[in-house]
Amino acid sequence: MTLLNRYILAQFVRTFFIVAAAFVSIYILIDFFEKIDKFMDTGKSIGLVLQFFLLSIPFIIDMLGPVLILLSGIISLGLLSHNNELTAMMAGGIHMRTIINPILIGAVIFTMLFLAMAQWMLPRTIEATNTIWYENVKGMVPLGIYRNGRYYYKGKEGFFSFARPWPNKNIFFDFSYSSWDKTHRLETLVAAKKAEWDEKGWHLSNGQIQTQKTINDYRTTLFDQQTFTFPERPDFFFIPKYQSAERSLTELFQAMHNQDTHAETVVARTDFYSRISYTLLGIPLLFLGLPILLLSYKKWGKDLSIAIPASCGMAFLAWGLWGALQSLARVDYISPLLAASLIHVVFGLSGFLLLHKQGT
Repeated sequence: MTLLNRYILAQFVRTFFIVAAAFVSIYILIDFFEKIDKFMDTGKSIGLVLQFFLLSIPFIIDMLGPVLILLSGIISLGLLSHNNELTAMMAGGIHMRTIINPILIGAVIFTMLFLAMAQWMLPRTIEATNTIWYENVKGMVPLGIYRNGRYYYKGKEGFFSFARPWPNKNIFFDFSYSSWDKTHRLETLVAAKKAEWDEKGWHLSNGQIQTQKTINDYRTTLFDQQTFTFPERPDFFFIPKYQSAERSLTELFQAMHNQDTHAETVVARTDFYSRISYTLLGIPLLFLGLPILLLSYKKWGKDLSIAIPASCGMAFLAWGLWGALQSLARVDYISPLLAASLIHVVFGLSGFLLLHKQGT
């Protein structure tokens, strides 16, 4: 690597850490004032508070990663322009592609680090912060477990088991509810292909009821539609926030092949592809952000004053489009792979064409 490449790459790395420190500090400061009262009301120690916010840093960096890469590249190139170093290098016959390459290399390096963090660090830190906030502070103890695409919960009078592709909707598939007597023998089993809940109760479709008549004799009754009043509501079933983030990339990949229904498989594929695509989002954003900086410098003689606001607006647009695509993929309107790659292709190709048009 030449001296020039090392110089530009070092400036990119230095800028990245400065920008990351600023954004993480602002995020933690806001989050601190929102949550400190809850910590104090429950009598938690300052040590637990510090542990919570320190363990939150990897998640914050992962969430802000694409924007950090984008702004670091924009600011690095903008500083070269502002200090007339960019003009001097181009006047010396150095091609713009040569100047931009170290910034792109730096973006790829940090993206690889984000992927490694998602595989080995984030599952542990997010699980720890969820435990502190939901269980230690809010007292919300999970009532069950998630295994092989199904949820299992122990209620007051029985056990629930079901698939729930959309956590924000009260729609359940392959639903079952069982109650047991004091000798641990099955007393009642209610099973249905589909279940929905509203304020009137649980509405089950295409199911059956098995009830115990004697110790070894059960009666089975089939039904098309029937409403039950089980003691629990869906909001009783606590699921930690960002649950998919508690699993590593390999666990998300394995989950794609361990689902029982098509709906569950679609959700698992969306979780895996979206996790990868979000981590990679910084590179296409940077591809499009760099020519925006160069265009503003050539047309108006300004660099960072226009490029930074424009880049932030572009990042929010990308976030919105990316989130909308993931929602469509989750309900099987579009392919999860298409939803994960469309933003990258459009933004990356647009940035490449703009850079090529400027003779880079």
